[in-house]
Amino acid sequence: MNVFYHNLYEYQKGLRNLSLCTLKADNQPKIEERLNKEGVAYLIHYIGEEKINVYLGDKACIDIVKSFNKVNLYELCPQEDFILGIMLGYDRLKQCERYLNKCSALVN
Repeated sequence: MNVFYHNLYEYQKGLRNLSLCTLKADNQPKIEERLNKEGVAYLIHYIGEEKINVYLGDKACIDIVKSFNKVNLYELCPQEDFILGIMLGYDRLKQCERYLNKCSALVN
């Protein structure tokens, strides 16, 4: 839960527009209560029975993640993967390289 609280803090301080953390599913009620209390947009995806991915941040970013309509990150197409990485604040050059590698893997 410490990662969740840290991500929430960074979002509230304007350091990030979107954060993603993987947590135990039994923490979901506490997470939702806190995000609703703080008025922060979020999306929760179950990954298996015991873990959840929690996206939190600006509503526009959450809406984009929802538009992917995929629960598992490995299902993202190269464009969706690139967009998510950029929104999460990953290194832009590395995201470009990752995108190109994913695209070339689809061709081969």
